[in-house]
Amino acid sequence: MYTYSLRKHVLKFINPAKTSRNVFTERAIYLITLVDVSTGKQGVGEAAPLSLLSIDDVSDYEAILHNKLQEFCEARNLEDVDLVNFPSVRFGIETALRSLTADDKGRMYDTPFTRGEEQIPVNGLVWMNDAETMYQEAIAKINAGFNVIKFKVGALDFDDECRLLEKIRRDYSAFRITLRVDANGAFKPDEAMEQLCELSKFELHSIEQPIATNQWDDMARLCAESPIDIALDEELIGVNVYNQGAKLLDYIKPHYLILKPNLIGGVSIADKWITQARKVDVDWWATSALESNVGLNAIAQWVSTYDTTLHQGLGTGGLFTNNLDTRLLLQKGVMSYAEPSK
Repeated sequence: MYTYSLRKHVLKFINPAKTSRNVFTERAIYLITLVDVSTGKQGVGEAAPLSLLSIDDVSDYEAILHNKLQEFCEARNLEDVDLVNFPSVRFGIETALRSLTADDKGRMYDTPFTRGEEQIPVNGLVWMNDAETMYQEAIAKINAGFNVIKFKVGALDFDDECRLLEKIRRDYSAFRITLRVDANGAFKPDEAMEQLCELSKFELHSIEQPIATNQWDDMARLCAESPIDIALDEELIGVNVYNQGAKLLDYIKPHYLILKPNLIGGVSIADKWITQARKVDVDWWATSALESNVGLNAIAQWVSTYDTTLHQGLGTGGLFTNNLDTRLLLQKGVMSYAEPSK
């Protein structure tokens, strides 16, 4: 039997975080504490829909969260609660349950990473801004030890974005620094191929979600013809992996999947996407969705259960002025599991 408590926490951004869809200055999250009545053990998870992106970004979210938590505590089985339309709630309960099983060092999974024996490579993320500020941020990331840099594109003039990438490439070859870009669906289908060809001059590793979701014909065409590998990100949100996952992958044939457990229904659903992707030789990496360190920790520990060498998108913990304590340590482009930081 379980009981629960809920606490809202508003994360404050050090600097506004801009994408082609939104500008974030703060981020509301809900911390779920589950208590196993029989043992007295507690576990903490995070439920936090992302504005303008999560399918459960609804006005009455807190009331729904309470209702779903009550249903879970009565059912005592996550699979008995209908959470198809509430992926962030499922992620929150799932991670709280995992937290309940953690040892005294907070390890939810026993892996070389959580034992402090291995590290997770992480890309350095450059948020949208004016071109010069983005350039300076990229150089700062490189100087800090990141060898994979990811740029958010699609909000500036396209020529300005190309000149920014060209400026980076003049000083840092593809052998030294890997560049990724994320368009957040900002390109128009009839213009995207020309833009991808232009971007290919800068020897990019990949581009995430070049066009908006639910345009399978256009996305399939781009994946087949693009000179840059394409990763699906938002395309997975709201898709039932059991009913549509294989169909989506077979039809679009992407090169990579970007897995955001908070947006797709938890790490168990991400596991299902990985299983489907492996069948068609599609690789993946995980990315945070601006969670606090509670959610970020759960995602990082889950990632460490896989043998993957790709750089993960888990470098968002330092974006906030009032984040929560964590054992995660990000230095020189790699994440370690260490003693709690204050």
